[in-house]
Amino acid sequence: QNGFITTGGGRLLCRKIIHLIHSDNVKSQVSKVLNECELRMYKSVAFPAIGTGRAKQSPAKIADDMLDAIMEFASQRSVQHLKRIKIVIFQRNMLKDFYESMKKREELGSSTTQSWFSLFKSFLWGKKQPTEEKKAVTLEEKVNLAIFQICGESQERVDAAESWINTLILKEQFEQSISDELIGNFDESQMAILKDLQGKKHVNIQLEEKLSGPCITISGLSRDVYVVVMKVQEMIRKMKDAAEELSKAELVYNLVEWRYPGSNDNFVAFDKLTNVQLENAKRAKNPHLTVIINKKNYKVDLNTLQASDDQGKTISIQRVPKNEGKS
Repeated sequence: QNGFITTGGGRLLCRKIIHLIHSDNVKSQVSKVLNECELRMYKSVAFPAIGTGRAKQSPAKIADDMLDAIMEFASQRSVQHLKRIKIVIFQRNMLKDFYESMKKREELGSSTTQSWFSLFKSFLWGKKQPTEEKKAVTLEEKVNLAIFQICGESQERVDAAESWINTLILKEQFEQSISDELIGNFDESQMAILKDLQGKKHVNIQLEEKLSGPCITISGLSRDVYVVVMKVQEMIRKMKDAAEELSKAELVYNLVEWRYPGSNDNFVAFDKLTNVQLENAKRAKNPHLTVIINKKNYKVDLNTLQASDDQGKTISIQRVPKNEGKS
């Protein structure tokens, strides 16, 4: 539908591979891939010089098309997740074409274009890092200390008892790390959950940005570490499910749009998540689905496309296919 298909990374050192269907419009292809990466909250993406192989397109034109697409994407204020874009050039003779294309943009006189170019360079090479190594973030640590007082007949027996206690403590200590790109997207609410877990379970939680990606390290008693690890994995899974649901919603929205009455006899599109819920219920031949319209619950009859609120008020909704001949 969108001119590409996404698969797993296989044996390559990447999480996903986006396979493009052949097209002469390279700029459009690059734009679609960049928007898909942002939608799925990917942090980085690498492109080959698309179209310069069997398609035998001009490397200079391909360079202009690809960099135009990246520059337009970088100028969008809504970009939050995609931080690094790479173009991998295997043929040395093509480097000059891409260099000249970038140089041409840098020399443009407009201050707006220059600001775009600065942002554009940050995508290609990454934002400048401070000279000091980035420090790991450790959540505020609150530990209730346990004090042992050991008395014995001799110093030797006291030392033996201390050694035995230390052995028991170390035996119960455990550390586990979780690496996932989505950890870098944790917001204040998720950080608050981690802080609460650290206090309740008496573990130490440390967040780091490693070369392999964001990482959480949890250390403490093995039983407590296990509980916190399971909770962190659940948080990551929910984020992945939300991203997947949003991706499906975008796809369905490109095919069909559900609408409800607005002001002045105009119809307003449902939000994309409600849109996909209505479409899924329709395809599953469910008789009814409850949705929210203007902060009120409405029960939608999916056969008659009539929606009724709790007071019995009834309105008509619409299902509008966006592609002719498809429903």
